[in-house]
Amino acid sequence: MIFERAARREFAQAAAGISVALLAILTSTQLIRLLKDAAGGRVAPEAVASLLGFAALNFMPILLSLTLFVAILLSLSRAYRDSEMVVWFSCGQPLTAWMRPVLRFSLPIVFAIAVLAGFLSPWANYNTAEYRQKLSARSDVSQVSPGTFREAKKGERVFFVEALAEDASQVGNVFVASVQEGKLGVVMSNSGYQEFAENGDRFVVLEHGRRYEVEPGTPEFKVMEFERYRVRTEDAEARPAERSPNRLPINELILEDSLQARGELVWRIGMPVSALILAFLAIPLSFVNPRAGRSANMLIAILIYAIYSNLISVSQAWVAQGKLSFWIGVWAVHALMLLPLLLLFYRRIAVRMPWQRRQS
Repeated sequence: MIFERAARREFAQAAAGISVALLAILTSTQLIRLLKDAAGGRVAPEAVASLLGFAALNFMPILLSLTLFVAILLSLSRAYRDSEMVVWFSCGQPLTAWMRPVLRFSLPIVFAIAVLAGFLSPWANYNTAEYRQKLSARSDVSQVSPGTFREAKKGERVFFVEALAEDASQVGNVFVASVQEGKLGVVMSNSGYQEFAENGDRFVVLEHGRRYEVEPGTPEFKVMEFERYRVRTEDAEARPAERSPNRLPINELILEDSLQARGELVWRIGMPVSALILAFLAIPLSFVNPRAGRSANMLIAILIYAIYSNLISVSQAWVAQGKLSFWIGVWAVHALMLLPLLLLFYRRIAVRMPWQRRQS
């Protein structure tokens, strides 16, 4: 029908604008965090783009679910404000007739949410963890950012480099503090370079500097000047990322019988189901009295969305902790949210609207 095509077109236009706005906000927030980590030397600058892409895939199911809910809500609220719903009801069309266009518009997005939550988000989580493992296993010098202090070996060694060549082969104005056998050693040098031994060991050779050695708690210390000082820096063994439940695709997650896997499965199933229920909830929630305020329904909708999301998170946590059975946790929250859905539809259908009273 013509009205269905027009409704889906309006839903799509609203969804496009909302998704772009939400994606820009979430991406900007994540980008700021990654740039902060890169400036502190915790993340390599060249890894920022990859980690940002993995993070976008991770929060995409929530973003699409919220986009679907708000797009339908805003589109139908506009129809109420512009009195289009008066014409709709005057033609004898019930409110439930909106369920068909809403369902046809929602199904592709719900399917995308299911694919993202079931496969792409865990793939992004696994690759993020594996990428960070590889970055943390790099040599001490390769992780140093010019002008910042960098800890290595769980705080046993601290590097500071004022200047660093693009290929990390040359360093300038180096400060190295390390703890060995209970003694604190500080090495300062004007310049240095990397050197590779025949057996593959990697060293940083510092030139024309001093080494200060002191034992904490005693007044004794040593000062040594050197022409060349070699510091061994080797890459740690990059261990594969742990296959935790939030990093497993849903076909492997179903085969896991741990409580954490059951809790993760509750969340994976809950994302597409909640998106569909929220899409139907937006139909009765979109009612706006043109003579009254326009923000009341939006505030109620935000509250319902927050409650629904938190209930899914709580049920996931309870199943993971063994406080709730998996078979109860997987449907109880959604069944509970069906009650306000049916109640709101009943209120909008059974209770006659003012223009319906005047016609009678």
